[in-house]
Amino acid sequence: MKRLVARLWRLFRGPLQWRILWFAHAKFMVGVTGVVRNEAGQVLLLKHRMWPPERPWGLPTGYAVKGEEFPLTVAREVKEETGLDVVPGRLLTVTSGYRLRVEVAYEALCTGDDPLKIDTFEILEAQWFDPDSLPEGMQDSHRQLIKNTDPS
Repeated sequence: MKRLVARLWRLFRGPLQWRILWFAHAKFMVGVTGVVRNEAGQVLLLKHRMWPPERPWGLPTGYAVKGEEFPLTVAREVKEETGLDVVPGRLLTVTSGYRLRVEVAYEALCTGDDPLKIDTFEILEAQWFDPDSLPEGMQDSHRQLIKNTDPS
């Protein structure tokens, strides 16, 4: 049976193979999170309007758009939500297991000292926090990311 399937597969070269693969496999959105720090080592946290009211605080997060490199998603999301420019750094984690989502996290460094310009549609508040003084009402996964990447 395996040989027959392999023979048929070789006959379906090109676009037909890709179409079969597309239908046979799961489709995922990619959520990208940035652990953004300033020169003082503080972490940028956002109070998200659309997150659960008991856990509104978290790191800058958004979905990658088709064809976008994930580090650039961090830079775009931070710019859209806060007006700040960041330089993405190293990849921290890639996590699956969510229904239709893969989570990717990167370190990032804020460049310059521009004032925060909040996108009030998505964000209620943005603040810099010392890693040992994080607010209540924070996502546990984001708290762990910060803890596991503390440069001190």
